Amino acid sequence: MPLLDDLGAGIGTVVFDAYGTLFDVHAAVMRHAAEVGPEAQRFSDLWRAKQLEYTWVLTLAGQWENFRALTAQALDFAFARFPGVDPRLRPELLDAYRRLDVYPEVPVMLARLRGRGLRTAILSNGEATMLAEAVTSAGIADRLDAVLSADAVQVFKPDYRVYRLAVDAFGPADTIAFVSSNRWDVAGAAAFGFAALWVNRAGAPEEYPGLAPRAVLRDLAALGA
Repeated sequence: MPLLDDLGAGIGTVVFDAYGTLFDVHAAVMRHAAEVGPEAQRFSDLWRAKQLEYTWVLTLAGQWENFRALTAQALDFAFARFPGVDPRLRPELLDAYRRLDVYPEVPVMLARLRGRGLRTAILSNGEATMLAEAVTSAGIADRLDAVLSADAVQVFKPDYRVYRLAVDAFGPADTIAFVSSNRWDVAGAAAFGFAALWVNRAGAPEEYPGLAPRAVLRDLAALGA
């Protein structure tokens, strides 16, 4: 496993963000793209952007609502901004978000990491039952040692208390590789002391120069190679 070897001999656990990293956050809308209409991608982008914005604002304001509630609120905002999209799709879209597709390389990658003696886990802002539904639907529950939710501390990443859940479960930060497609999440993980890896599927520009990832991946296949 040359990529993980480059991070140092002490890495024993690989922890993944869930949404956008293992699970395709746009899969819910894309399953209903015909019904949503020509604005489907913009609608999905706004839903995702507002979902994240709400987590940051509430955390900074010292308030809490779980990720399931914020996902529904963000969807309602997207409907309000795109009045041409039929709001009767709301229950179908929320149900689809519970059963998001994993990226195609994910099951094999997780199996290979486990086969090499590494522990694997999810550390997510997602609400606990929401994550359990997604993991079960994707068929990857038996390839994970833990699914850790921000529910346990009632704040959201990049607050350090969320990252600390992985340390409490698996040991010191310098023995954990943390993988996310969200550059802000990678920055938070790097600040906490994890060996942070950025999955840059979209070819986004680099940012947060003081909190750089240890490596940048185009997808997750290289991690299990």
